Amino acid sequence: MIKPGQLASTDLMERARLLTEEAIERVAERLHMAPGKVYETATFYSMYRMRPMGQYVIQVCEGLSCHLAGGAERLLDYLVDKLGIAPGETTEDGRFSLVAVQCLAACDVSPAMRVNDTLYTDLSFDEVDSILDRLGGR
Repeated sequence: MIKPGQLASTDLMERARLLTEEAIERVAERLHMAPGKVYETATFYSMYRMRPMGQYVIQVCEGLSCHLAGGAERLLDYLVDKLGIAPGETTEDGRFSLVAVQCLAACDVSPAMRVNDTLYTDLSFDEVDSILDRLGGR
């Protein structure tokens, strides 16, 4: 199995911010692996992107633990309404992409969301509004 650091070590994500089919091929060649294995690993981890995303990628956990802790589903619904997009979509202006993920490793501080590399926890809707305003939208 490929470890996340092996993919990142290729520098492709740093330059392109996404793994294209060409990038998958190059990683597979460099690691002496089948492209399918590289793709399989890349699609498992939410940090790797297989298609272009917005300037700000908002990830919200839809895993069972966050659901049971309360708030994750309401947070996702709020963001869908606020941004006018469904999970997996990007706003027309290209500013925000909304992604539902299986885990943010923040079960004890749900509801939580990650915007690019910043994790926000114990969120209220007012705090979400404030974050979006600081990012220049909605």
